[in-house]
Amino acid sequence: MSNITLNVTGMSCNHCVKSVEEAVKNAGANGQVDLAAGTVAVEYDEQKVNVDQIKAAIEDQGYDVV
Repeated sequence: MSNITLNVTGMSCNHCVKSVEEAVKNAGANGQVDLAAGTVAVEYDEQKVNVDQIKAAIEDQGYDVV
C-alpha cells in the first residue's frame, strides 16, 4: 500500500468531507479528510489505482486538487 496527502481546495463543511471521502473510496482507495488543513490523506494500492485517478475522482466532485 502507498500513502499520499493531497491538498484539496473548496471544502468547507461536513458534506464536503463526505463527498471527497466517497469519491476516493469509489476510485478504489481509502481517504481521510482533514477539513481544517484542506487535505486528504489517501492510502491506495498502486496495482489497482493511481494518483491521477484519485485526483480526477475528487475533481469530478467539484473540488480542486492543488
